[in-house]
Amino acid sequence: MSKYLLNKFLFTVDRDPELVERYREDPRATVEAWEAEYANRILSCHLGESSTWLTLDDVEREALATHDYPKLFELGAHPFLTLTLFIAMFERDHEPLGFQLEYASRLAHMSLPYPDIAT
Repeated sequence: MSKYLLNKFLFTVDRDPELVERYREDPRATVEAWEAEYANRILSCHLGESSTWLTLDDVEREALATHDYPKLFELGAHPFLTLTLFIAMFERDHEPLGFQLEYASRLAHMSLPYPDIAT
């Protein structure tokens, strides 16, 4: 498991409006394409600079592909990254603050100490 790569997905997708929409409409294909195209890019470097070994594990990939943000939280994804991306995708489908309230209710079963978010 790589919390780093999980958070990198959330961070990079949230900052690209086209990727946000692709992830909203076809999450499984977006996760697959992102992993092939973006996972090993080194952020803030020339496009030719990349790693070769980073991959999501099956549990992470499935949680991303199913928009399962409670599972992402349990896996140690940073809650701010998760919340901001999912707000960008789903706030439009709810009343004002409705998605944030849904997010909170779906995570209400979590108690302190929360999962470690350190990468």
